[in-house]
Amino acid sequence: MNEQELRQLLYDLESDRVERTESVSNKDKICQAICAFANDLPDHQKPGILFIGARDDGSCAGLAITDRLLQELGGIRSEGNILPLPSMTVQKMTIEGCDLAVVMVQPSKFPPLRYKGITWIRVGPRRAIATIEEERRLLEKSYSANVSFDQSPIYNGKMEDLNLNYFRIDYLKRIISKEILEANNRSIDQQLSSLYFVTEHDLRLVPTIVGILVLGNDVGYYLPGAYIQYVRFDGDSLTSPIVNQKRLQGRVGEILNQLDELLNINISTAIDITSSPTEIRHPDYPLAALQQLARNAVLHRNYQGTNSPVRIYWFTDRVEITSPGGPFGQVSKANFESGITDYRNPRLAEVMHKLGFIQKFGVGLSIAKEALKNNGNPSPKFDVQDTYIAATIWSAQ
Repeated sequence: MNEQELRQLLYDLESDRVERTESVSNKDKICQAICAFANDLPDHQKPGILFIGARDDGSCAGLAITDRLLQELGGIRSEGNILPLPSMTVQKMTIEGCDLAVVMVQPSKFPPLRYKGITWIRVGPRRAIATIEEERRLLEKSYSANVSFDQSPIYNGKMEDLNLNYFRIDYLKRIISKEILEANNRSIDQQLSSLYFVTEHDLRLVPTIVGILVLGNDVGYYLPGAYIQYVRFDGDSLTSPIVNQKRLQGRVGEILNQLDELLNINISTAIDITSSPTEIRHPDYPLAALQQLARNAVLHRNYQGTNSPVRIYWFTDRVEITSPGGPFGQVSKANFESGITDYRNPRLAEVMHKLGFIQKFGVGLSIAKEALKNNGNPSPKFDVQDTYIAATIWSAQ
């Protein structure tokens, strides 16, 4: 960063990328600031700046910036009180005649960072201790920058937890051509590894999260929330009588097949034979919209830190589909419907694509909206929160 950029930040009193302190007397405050900038919860993907020798309004505090002071600041990184170690630089700069120590902290690829065991973050222009949910979001950032969560190992899992007969007889034949399979000389362990269904841990192969989701003999044992809860109500509220309820569970392919069958059964179709010699069918919901929104809920849900299922609540006037887990990666509350796509579970996305449940990435919401419009349904409503995303669509009848 050049002097002009730093000067702008020094006087930007609302920026959450800047902190100012008049001296180094409060070392805890400095370390907390470094920790918070490295965690980069707002996801600026830009360095945070700590100006030492400046007052809260950006004016000069007249602090003497000595070599010893700079060495003391630089030594914070290696003291081991902030872990993992932050990436930071310390330098002396003079801005408009004021000598300052400038600590530039890069966003970490391995959040959350903790100072003395506490995770610090920026909330607007101030520091704060992260909540459990905010820590989870930081962990997701770490996974998204490195190994995705669905690719991570189940450390206490065993190869016996995977249905290898289903893998050989059904799954491989659905995703790989007969010619390629016949020419493939790899062992089953190598095939599983290449698809990220197993990984090595302590010199043995163990299932991954996606391996259990796709091939698991008992998916719910390791992932208790990996099912769909369907409830149909005879009314428009949660207190209305329940007409039917089901729990769709098993391997992800089985769940999605059960889902398609369930959606088809529950769509009501009115037949109009008065205005045309040929009958015209008017479904209350287009199947494509329900499929896209429900499949998105399964794909993009959070499988970590929650045992909540995907919920499909079918009322007399609307259908509500709720997925545990808020926006991920590049997707935010502000841009959720703008077409920007990111994947909390990229390996699961690959599987769903290979099994034919996703035809094209990044267009699910657009397909759903177009199908609803063409069928005469109102536009869907999305409730996007940190811990869940809910889609509501209303009946056309």
